[in-house]
This record gives sequence, C-alpha cells and structure tokens, in this order.
Amino acid sequence: MTGHTGAAEDTELAGHDHRGEPMTDIADLDPAHWHVTGRTQQLRVLGHQVRVSIRRGADSARPPLVLCNGIGASLDLLEPFVEALPPELEVVSFDVPGVGGSPMPRVPYNLPLLAMFLGRVLDQLGYGRVDMLGMSWGGGLAQQFAFQNPRRCRRLVLVSTATGMLMVPAAPGVLLRMATPHRYRDPAYAARIAPRVYGGTVRQHPEMAAQLMSAERLGAPAGYLLQLLAGVGWTSLPFLPLLRQPTLILSGNDDPIIRLVNARMMRRLLPHAHLHVFDDGHLGIVTKAHELGPITGQFLLSDLPTEVVHVSRA
Repeated sequence: MTGHTGAAEDTELAGHDHRGEPMTDIADLDPAHWHVTGRTQQLRVLGHQVRVSIRRGADSARPPLVLCNGIGASLDLLEPFVEALPPELEVVSFDVPGVGGSPMPRVPYNLPLLAMFLGRVLDQLGYGRVDMLGMSWGGGLAQQFAFQNPRRCRRLVLVSTATGMLMVPAAPGVLLRMATPHRYRDPAYAARIAPRVYGGTVRQHPEMAAQLMSAERLGAPAGYLLQLLAGVGWTSLPFLPLLRQPTLILSGNDDPIIRLVNARMMRRLLPHAHLHVFDDGHLGIVTKAHELGPITGQFLLSDLPTEVVHVSRA
C-alpha cells in the first residue's frame, strides 16, 4: 500500500506473524499461566499510591518503554506482550489510580493531568527520555504525554487506539457494552459479548474474554468511571500534526471498538507515522503478542535516522 508523503508505507499481514510462524496457541494466553516478569513496587507520588512494574533491560543505555493500558485493565494484562519484547528493552508499566493495584485517587483527573502525573512517576523512578506505548484508552494518554513532553518522549507506539471524542465511533451496541465494567464482574457475560465487542481471535474463542477480563484486574468500580470521565471532551486531532516523534500505529483489521479507518486517519495526520495492520481484533496486543512484540521492538531498537524509521515487511 502506498504511503503519503512524510509517512512510512503501511504493512498489512494476515494469518501468520512477520516471521511466518503460526498464531500463538490459545492455551498460552491463559492468565493462570502468567506472572509479572518485572519487579513490582508501590510508589507514593503527589500523595497517591501507584503500582508500578519494571522489567530491567539488557541495554541500560536505551530509553525505557512505558506502557499505558486500556480502560479498566491492570498492568498484568499486557504480560504476554512484555514477554514478547526484545530483552534489550527496559519496560515500565503501571496501574492508573483506581485500577488494579493502585488505590482510588483523591480527586478526579483528566488526560492532561494524568500525563503530568505520569511524568512525576517517571521522575521518581529516575528516568529521563522514554518511549511511550498506549493501548486503547491508554493510547489517548500516550498521545497526550507525547504532546506535553516533546523532548522527553522519543518514540511513540499506538495500539488499537484513536483520537478521542472526534473519531469514527464503534456501533452503538458496542459502545453501550463498553460504558460499564460489567464484563469484568461477570465472566459469562464477558464471554457472551466478546465476539461482537472485541472481534478477532475472540470471535472463535470467546472464553478468552472471561479469562482476561477478571475482577482482580479492575479495582474499584468507581475507578472505571473515572477513566471514562477523563476522556470526556478530549481529542488529539488538533495536536497530532504537531507530534514530531516517529510513531508506529498498530491496528487490527477486525476491531469493533476502534475501526481501522481511525488508524488510517491518524497516519495521515502524524508527520512521521507508519501503520501496521495485523490480522486480529481489539485485544491483538495480547492474542498476537508473538507478532506485535518483535515488530514493536524492531521499531524502538532501530538506529536509523528518525525520519526514516521503517518496520520491515514479511
């Protein structure tokens, strides 16, 4: 697919990963088999307790990769992806206040405030320049952080995400089911709605949603509501053309929540963006971790000039 001026060409792959290997065995995605590979700790930042995990990288000279998760999801949801990243990369993940192992915040927040708060977390951990990855709701936080910290954020990875309130929306039935954390509380309900909401691999294996969407990962129900409210009125459309960071956009071709047209729109607006379309749905960062981890690693570890960073095609 031909790319526009100033952006790398798109990559579209299906069925196998970029190395020609078959898709991950579904049994490998059972959360009961996962363990947090990083060192987990509780930090106190601006009066708030925050759960943070750090997987040390083999190359300490490289900027760490900071992971911003989706709505209602704690840091351990992305463990398959973390394990699939190259060992050279240091990986920092955290639970948003009110989610997972982070207690409720004292006051509500919006994405600009949370981006500032994340900067303070990184300050306390001793990090300077970083790479950012945001998945779904966390993609909004990653975009906001990159905008507020143009020198600190080196490269940006956006996974199954969009531009906020001004985007091509999901179907009303999908949005209705995303408006509450009920799928985290009721495994049978999660399995029932999964094919329509998440698409991709989950269409054939809806039981995966019941395994992934556990109440232990959610935290207080009010924390989910705070995340929803943080995105009200927010959009990245006005500042996307101002983001100078090399950006990798990863989007599934069967994602009912974030339609593929949104990723193509972001690629057009971001000055230095590459779009990789993978053959899966909204949870592809987990179900296709074996594919997306190495692709992300290649993008972040490349020493090419930032204007010409490309992800190789199979």
